[in-house]
Amino acid sequence: MNKEKKDYDAVVVGSGPNGLAAAILMQQHGLSVLLLEGKDKIGGGLRTEELTLPGFLHDVCSAIHPLAAASPFFETLPLHEHGLEYIYPPAAAAHPFDGGKAALLKQSVTETAALLGEDKEAYIQLLEPLVNSWPGIAADVLAPLHFPKHPLDMASFGLNAMTSASYLAKRFKTEAAKGLFAGMAAHSIQPLTNLATSAIALVLMANGHLKGWPVPRGGSKKIAEALASYFISIGGKIETDRYISSMDQLPSSHTVLFDVTPKQLLTIAGHRFSNIYKWQLERYRYGMGVFKVDWALDDRIPFTAEEVKLAGTVHLGGTFEEIVTSEQQTANGRQAEKPYVLLAQQSLFDPTRAPEGKHTAWAYCHVPNGSMKDMTNIIEQQVERFAPGFKERILSRSTMNTMQLEKYNPNYIGGDINGGIIDLAQLFPRPALRSSPYRTSAKGLYICSSSTPPGGGVHGMCGYHAAKRALKDVFDLSTKAL
Repeated sequence: MNKEKKDYDAVVVGSGPNGLAAAILMQQHGLSVLLLEGKDKIGGGLRTEELTLPGFLHDVCSAIHPLAAASPFFETLPLHEHGLEYIYPPAAAAHPFDGGKAALLKQSVTETAALLGEDKEAYIQLLEPLVNSWPGIAADVLAPLHFPKHPLDMASFGLNAMTSASYLAKRFKTEAAKGLFAGMAAHSIQPLTNLATSAIALVLMANGHLKGWPVPRGGSKKIAEALASYFISIGGKIETDRYISSMDQLPSSHTVLFDVTPKQLLTIAGHRFSNIYKWQLERYRYGMGVFKVDWALDDRIPFTAEEVKLAGTVHLGGTFEEIVTSEQQTANGRQAEKPYVLLAQQSLFDPTRAPEGKHTAWAYCHVPNGSMKDMTNIIEQQVERFAPGFKERILSRSTMNTMQLEKYNPNYIGGDINGGIIDLAQLFPRPALRSSPYRTSAKGLYICSSSTPPGGGVHGMCGYHAAKRALKDVFDLSTKAL
């Protein structure tokens, strides 16, 4: 280990879930770690605020957390001792259709399959082997490209995961099964004809069957607060209101880990990088953005399909064909009039979110990157389609377009909440083609954001793997494999 005196052993820039994970792992190894956050509150996308009316708590970005609850790294931390409590709705997700019917993702594979009619066996054949193998392959899936611990199980997963959602959905015959799968795959925020769009659907569905899709009691900020509390308890230090735009603003350290995307990284440290690495970062591609709405409601959303009230997450988009079309239109730069809408109704399960008898709801749709179009009415029309009378229950609303989202969190370039499109070309060589995606071309500088594998989502695994790499490179410290 380098003995040269520095202000800190490691500095982490950005306190999103990946920055927090990186800081924690470094601190766990006995190093002195400083975590810097540009805003006045930690968390990145993990913030909860009163956006509409007093007493109504809204998650500013991330709302439902299957990947946080099942994160191989977060599971090793005593976050419950630091105020984190997950609430599990009876159903992970619901997908309503016109006519008052809905498909549900329930914890049991067989119970979910039983609701899919003639697709019962096809669903079981697809999901049951993955659910059974997931505990053994989760850490390998949520990691950079490497030789896995369970190669046969990983190969089985990969054969399905690397296909397009449009192709894999051909296994199903019913509108219910196809629509349910499309709603899952649309979390990938790209055309469902793209290769590897099946991966996100399968990961989310497997976690729904194993762990459920929980909401944190008190809001998503509780995840960040628990991670920060644990980090401080083991000796870490956090400073807020420290927006970094230059290396000159940083204290001396043996290594720096950046929870930022390539655009900011080039601004901060581009002068330190090789020409080829800068060229690769400059070519990094960002994906579709989102337009978000939060509502304070006089009552719960009156979905025609009564069973939708069992789910914390609701996918609104109609049939498989409708979702495929709307996502393709948006990717082509044209806004869909009936978009896929991702909606969360946390207050049905967490009474801390709204005054007694009242409710909150959270939703977004995908839009072209950087779009300034106001999608409020279009989103509300899509909710009203499946919940007639919804608009009459709105007490107040708050909206955020792509530029407002980027201002809120500079990592959301053009409203892209995934830190860059996660298509096949940027699945593993993310953000650049290198022996380790976390190393930059400058010694001691690492990138640990969702712009590295495994990509977007509140799981902390990008930060974990980047810190693991830095520990080995800079301090010659090995980390026990998850």
